[in-house]
Amino acid sequence: MNANASAAILAGLSAAFVVAGAWEVFFRPASDGESNHGVRVWLAGTLDLLGRAHREGYLPTSDERFRLAGLLTLVSVFAGWWFVGPVVAIALAVGAPVVTGWLISRGRTRYRRGVEKSLPDVARAIADCLTAGHSPRGALVAATGSLDGPALAEFRHLAFELETGAPTTDAIRNLARRFGSARVDAFASALISQRLAGGDLAALMRRFAEGAAEQDRVAEDARSATAQARFTGYLVVAMPAAASLFTELLRPGFFSSILGSVLAMVLVGLSLFLQAFGFLLISRLARIGAG
Repeated sequence: MNANASAAILAGLSAAFVVAGAWEVFFRPASDGESNHGVRVWLAGTLDLLGRAHREGYLPTSDERFRLAGLLTLVSVFAGWWFVGPVVAIALAVGAPVVTGWLISRGRTRYRRGVEKSLPDVARAIADCLTAGHSPRGALVAATGSLDGPALAEFRHLAFELETGAPTTDAIRNLARRFGSARVDAFASALISQRLAGGDLAALMRRFAEGAAEQDRVAEDARSATAQARFTGYLVVAMPAAASLFTELLRPGFFSSILGSVLAMVLVGLSLFLQAFGFLLISRLARIGAG
């Protein structure tokens, strides 16, 4: 048996042991009476920070951000080194903390938009509770029973404030302050104005729900009208990166040859800037009409 065959066998055995070890540490279910592995719990808790940002609008602490950024950095370094080389691995490691912040911010943004989009349902639920005989304060608490998703998490927080004795007006203003959204401000203003000036709050909530739902329909029509253009734009932005990776696979050393030329590096840097600028513009177009 020659040296190449022996090296291939040893590499295959090493890969098999790595896979088996990873399964044992991260994925094997714990048996009866056996506590979960600390590494598995740490990994699940760290990744769940992104889920909590989307589900609850949770803002991770500095230590939690550091943990998440460290995990993404390790994954980026391993993937970049394995598939391309050390230069790409270093570049991915530098960008991992930025990506971490972006993922958290995106999760919180999606949470806020989820609450905004659910406000018509919230307003109808409050109107139904008022019609059933609840007071405005009681309706805010009772309405949570018919909600789900981000709206449920947010209005549970509001209900908790009310149940612990916070004044209704202060709890509503805290809701508006947490979001800084025009739609949430309008919703809060409708609730507060009724407490100050009186009137038919149930009818006001139903009118608010109809107006917000109509605004959402117009926004969906606008997004549908630009869907093809946005898809084409994203495709054009992604094509150079995909072509570069495909070239590296066909001709190993392609990225190294670029790094050896100052002019090539300047052109690549300029193209990356233009690609990123184009991506931001297309993303801006995608947000037109959003809550």
